[in-house]
Amino acid sequence: MAELEEVLQSLAEDMSARTDRGAVAGYIPQLRKADPQRFGIAVALNDGRVVTAGDADEPFSIQSISKIFTLTLALGKVGDALWRRVGREPSGNPFNSIVQLEREMGIPRNPFINAGAVVVTDVLLAGHQPREALGEILRFIQFLADDDSIIIDRDVAASERATGYRNFALANYMRAFDNLEHEPELALGVYFHHCAIAMSCRQLALSTRFLAHEGRNPQTGHSVVSAERARRILALMLTCGHYDGSGDFAFRVGIPGKSGVGGGIVGIVPGIASIAVWSPGLNENGNSKLGSVALERLTRTMNWSIFAP
Repeated sequence: MAELEEVLQSLAEDMSARTDRGAVAGYIPQLRKADPQRFGIAVALNDGRVVTAGDADEPFSIQSISKIFTLTLALGKVGDALWRRVGREPSGNPFNSIVQLEREMGIPRNPFINAGAVVVTDVLLAGHQPREALGEILRFIQFLADDDSIIIDRDVAASERATGYRNFALANYMRAFDNLEHEPELALGVYFHHCAIAMSCRQLALSTRFLAHEGRNPQTGHSVVSAERARRILALMLTCGHYDGSGDFAFRVGIPGKSGVGGGIVGIVPGIASIAVWSPGLNENGNSKLGSVALERLTRTMNWSIFAP
């Protein structure tokens, strides 16, 4: 444990000294307010311990990291029927591209690009009012983290709604191909709000630890999903979790991960730990620049790559 504490502290110090921090997301006005000097990291080990460094307890907008939770819920609701409406392949295109969606007749490539996540949200809306579906998502995350203080940042949600023209285009396009069962306004309302959930690195690491422990909470033994489903979610995270930067992340970091344009990244080391890192500055693919660097160094130092012998 002392070794990991030293590694994280060294990482936080080194990242704080870096000047090449990337650029905060500018297309969502509320996210422009994020301080690019912030850096936090938390590691939730499968033995129940949590090790942190830097701004690990500072809440931030998790954005697309929420898609891990909505995918988990949707698979619990409809199972493999989900794959008739959304694919499982890397996109190779920006996360909000409409070109590929047009070519593939309204079927998104995977559940982690924006179009795919809107379809997943549409699944969760079935039989519910938007407020009920959103409440289900938020309660699930609170349950996983064992923390009722996790909230939705309403200002971020409103900011996304006011500038979400591309997402509206994607949703309307899928509706035209009958791949949305609800009006785009309803599906997107829930989508914008679950992307606007605010969490800290500590909360994110705790809420995703079931994926590092074959679908079970290692502290309570409670089964969240089956071991097989956990493996399939991790496979999608590895191949699709960083949009068109997913291959490079797998190459450099070597663990399944999911990023968000709020600057957060969740990484999973199966059998060992879940990791959450946050630095608001993004690289050219929309992934946290320093977060990616820090995770690469951490997995190398701890020999945590899934490809390690």
